[in-house]
Amino acid sequence: MPFPRKFQATATDRREFTRARVAQHEGDEALAAQDSVLVQIARPYAQALFDLAAGEGSLQAVEQGLLDIVRLTDESADFARFLRSPVISADDKAAAAEAILQRADVHPTVANFVRVVARNGRLFVLPTIIQSFRALAAAARGEVTADVTSAVPLSETQRTTLAATLKQKIGKTVSLTEHVDASLIGGLMVKVGSRMIDSSLKTKLTAMRVAMKEVG
Repeated sequence: MPFPRKFQATATDRREFTRARVAQHEGDEALAAQDSVLVQIARPYAQALFDLAAGEGSLQAVEQGLLDIVRLTDESADFARFLRSPVISADDKAAAAEAILQRADVHPTVANFVRVVARNGRLFVLPTIIQSFRALAAAARGEVTADVTSAVPLSETQRTTLAATLKQKIGKTVSLTEHVDASLIGGLMVKVGSRMIDSSLKTKLTAMRVAMKEVG
């Protein structure tokens, strides 16, 4: 028995949905290309730091120090934007990073590494360097890393459940790197390697807005 007409998708509905999906796909491709460039820049830095930390026997301490840097940038959206901004000079960014390193209790190897990155004008890629380093460290432990962005901080129960779910899906122990982005509105964005798992309302709303603009 067919659905009543008021519950059936019209041709216009289908076109809007298709346009939204295409727009989202094109946006995803652009982001993937940008991520690829950042990874190419970050990989040598991450490998150099990993080799240094492994040689010193300080992998765990260095990884924790990098997580401290992640927390610093997560706690200050202004600082995160400052590091990414193309209009602020490398010298100004290096000076700001140095001021923060002086105040923060960061592992010496990590602090010196950030200074090198700043001196080379690569602070904008620091988050990707940290992700790459953590992936190397996780691989050395037989694990994988997952970057998790949520609208609010995860509770311990949510963290444990998510890690267990990802382990079941991927087949390896998963180490989580957590970020908070209130603009997600709800849900999670989980990235394992190049694979994105997105259940956030923000993505759905963006697709709807694109469709509405094209129809209008």
